[in-house]
Amino acid sequence: MHEQSIVEALLTLALENAGKANARRIVSINLVVGDYTGVVEDAVNLYFGFLSKNTLAAGAKINYTHVPGQLRCRDCDILFPLPPRPVYRCPKCKGGRVEIVGGRELYIDDMEVE
Repeated sequence: MHEQSIVEALLTLALENAGKANARRIVSINLVVGDYTGVVEDAVNLYFGFLSKNTLAAGAKINYTHVPGQLRCRDCDILFPLPPRPVYRCPKCKGGRVEIVGGRELYIDDMEVE
């Protein structure tokens, strides 16, 4: 599972920023997660609970904002969501020159500290 390394990086960044703010504890972390990242919330929560013990982030809540996957046709320039059955073709011109433009996000948007 790649969630452990994600949580390690997330925790390092959160603790670093909490330290800069002279925080006593981290109350919550608002995480933006794109649909294409493959991140499993339950796994993130599990690893976070374990790895944050005895830190300023112990007991902090992770809030998730999901960003849907979105594609753009390089030929006719329309944006469209990935269909339920993944077909990487433009629904308008049927061209196959598409690129992912949304859904790969994974970052801390903000966090609440005391």
